[in-house]
Amino acid sequence: MTIKPSLSEDQFVNMAFITHLTGLTDKWFYKLIKDGEFPAPIKFGRSSRWRQSEVETWLQARIDASRGENSALAMTHKLTVTPVEALS
Repeated sequence: MTIKPSLSEDQFVNMAFITHLTGLTDKWFYKLIKDGEFPAPIKFGRSSRWRQSEVETWLQARIDASRGENSALAMTHKLTVTPVEALS
């Protein structure tokens, strides 16, 4: 179970922060938002902001999924690793 930090403990970040953190483009993130695959922004007038904790949670989930950690793919495709010593 993940506990979200309180608003006073969390920060609001902008798209420049997100693109700098990930090295990916804003267009890519806006497509993910449209497709429901990235948290929707919190609007402050014309400005869009995201909770840093939500961005970090999303990013960690992507890392875990790409490495097969905690994913359905990892649960269905288990690999057997043979120690190098056993191959000698």
